[in-house]
Amino acid sequence: MSDALGPPRFVPTLTDVVQASGQADQVNTAPPSESHLEDQIVHRVMQRVDLVLERRLREAVAQVILSHTQSLGPRLREEIELVVRESVIQAVAQELPQQRL
Repeated sequence: MSDALGPPRFVPTLTDVVQASGQADQVNTAPPSESHLEDQIVHRVMQRVDLVLERRLREAVAQVILSHTQSLGPRLREEIELVVRESVIQAVAQELPQQRL
């Protein structure tokens, strides 16, 4: 069963610095401070929140755009019909005087 809170402690995260084998002797082996652990937890939680928030915002925006597009369709058709009708009437009105000549 996987741990939903994060990766196992031996898996490096984006906040961990992985040292090359030659540098491993120089690394301080003191346990991380409580403040450092809190910072890591906050960082991981914020990453998860960011991913969920981005996905949900994308879905919400897509739904709003779809809803507005669907409601705009009939109104656009009416406006296009009006413009085409007026254009045809104007074109016919301009053509009739020329036919009488």
